[in-house]
Amino acid sequence: MATQAKGINPEVTKAVNKILKDVMKDSTASLLDKLKVIDRALKLEAIKQREDGDQWGSGFMEMEDEKGEEE
Repeated sequence: MATQAKGINPEVTKAVNKILKDVMKDSTASLLDKLKVIDRALKLEAIKQREDGDQWGSGFMEMEDEKGEEE
């Protein structure tokens, strides 16, 4: 059994990019169709950001107030 590589399959990224370009060029596509494709592309980018950042989400547990740091 082959070991699956970690991360997003480049073919998925390529397909989402192609669909995004095609739908945005399509004058018959509805606004809802275009927004759905944009939503999928943004979700893919969010997943990539989480994979790339070791510290992603680590700031959520900090209790310090940003205003207190400025003073």
